Amino acid sequence: MGCSSSKQQTISSPATTTTTTTSKTPANTPVKAGGRSSTKDTPSSSAKGNGEGKKFDTEYSRGKKLGEGAFSVVVEATKKDTNDSFAVKVVTKSKLTKEDEIALKDEINILNELRHQHIIRLYDVFEEAQYWYLVTEKMTGGELFDRIVSKSYYNEKEARDVCKILFEAVGYCHSKCVAHRDLKPENLLLRSEDSDSDIKIADFGFAKKVLTPNSLTTQCGTPGYVAPEILEGIAYDTKSDMWSLGVIIYIILGGYPPFIEQNQRDLFRKIRKGQYEFHDVYWGTVSPEAKDLISCLLTVQPSKRLTAQQALQHSWIMKDASVLATQDLGTNLAELRKYNAKRKFKAAVNAVIMANKMTSLGVNFKADLE
Repeated sequence: MGCSSSKQQTISSPATTTTTTTSKTPANTPVKAGGRSSTKDTPSSSAKGNGEGKKFDTEYSRGKKLGEGAFSVVVEATKKDTNDSFAVKVVTKSKLTKEDEIALKDEINILNELRHQHIIRLYDVFEEAQYWYLVTEKMTGGELFDRIVSKSYYNEKEARDVCKILFEAVGYCHSKCVAHRDLKPENLLLRSEDSDSDIKIADFGFAKKVLTPNSLTTQCGTPGYVAPEILEGIAYDTKSDMWSLGVIIYIILGGYPPFIEQNQRDLFRKIRKGQYEFHDVYWGTVSPEAKDLISCLLTVQPSKRLTAQQALQHSWIMKDASVLATQDLGTNLAELRKYNAKRKFKAAVNAVIMANKMTSLGVNFKADLE
């Protein structure tokens, strides 16, 4: 899906420092940090910040550290004139390659343009001699999957409500000609501990503008969630996000991923062929409409894959809430708890190993495609 009529613009938000260089870290969530590089995709125009000439420490008071990565650290900060609390990603310029700088520029421009209740908000950007400061809303509710597995009861209505929010948010990104390119459970966060529906898509470190169909070429993403066209090395666009959503929805309903193998070579082979199944022990009681929606997303040929807007019109998304509430997912919730524990352990390991975009699919992922 391309938006050939739109033009990429440099957006400046109302209160930071002018930005002419760029940099980018692997995690745009308020609780993660790191570094990623962009190489193949066309760079966008220069990023701009707000509050020209102002210094970060003049405007904000620093608090505790929330996370750390290869190129950046995320800290809590309070705006001095309003006493509002934010999460701030502090990026060390000296650790960035030129490609990393281009990537951060893309990230800033994209986040400045996106304004949606279910997408993490970038409020301020400061460029100083040694650091970049990205001021975002603070997410205190943890990861979406952690909230789901903490439930004592879980049904299809709750799962459907989550999926509807994800389709709306991703559909908004696509309407703005933005491909996220790294949709996965770690990047689905909750703003507070009080609401299950205040979900935010975070980490736009791999996000890219798609001005014409099939115009992206960088092979990036996360194994298990990456679309087959990316693995095949062919040009792609926003439809790759819809595949990732298909994987996420499969997990939300079934409790385990559709593509899972002991080694990455077999994993990638199954993804490229679209080989998965609905095992009766977990999927026997799941509504046929839900399984049909997943099948329409986990379609190898991107042109036959649903768009976000089409997914919102699917019969399962439109189904009566009272009917879906009777569809118990208790057995699958137990399976999701086990998968979530394994996922979080693996993510902690990968956070140390994976430093940039070109290794996000594994250091030797080219060999795993043979």
